[in-house]
Amino acid sequence: MKVFISHVHNDEALAQKIVAILEEAGLEVWDDTREILPGDNWAEQVAQALKESEAMVVLLTPEATRSRWVRREIEYALGEERYSKRLIPVLVGDPADFPQEAIPWILWRLQMIKLSEYDKEEEGIRQIVQTLLEAA
Repeated sequence: MKVFISHVHNDEALAQKIVAILEEAGLEVWDDTREILPGDNWAEQVAQALKESEAMVVLLTPEATRSRWVRREIEYALGEERYSKRLIPVLVGDPADFPQEAIPWILWRLQMIKLSEYDKEEEGIRQIVQTLLEAA
């Protein structure tokens, strides 16, 4: 199964940690830092990755909830059958920092994984792996 990680640039360190753990578990992950080269049209590369992926992990941080690109990626996944039960929202930080209207309503209906101290919490990342492996 190929996994797309939806995140904003400021969350790159966490995204890379998740990429490493998912790959260690045997999952294929589209990694923008490896796949998008200087001079590439990044929007086309992302669109192609979304078409080729079968699962999505969305890193929801306060900045990500304001990103139109993250929202577009979520909308794409919600409209594709192959992402059914394979869209994993990950709430990063204190839930009190997220007004309910900041996160697309449909994501509140899905089981969220919560990472409170995302640079230290491998247990939550392992939960992402387990969820994806069960959905495979």
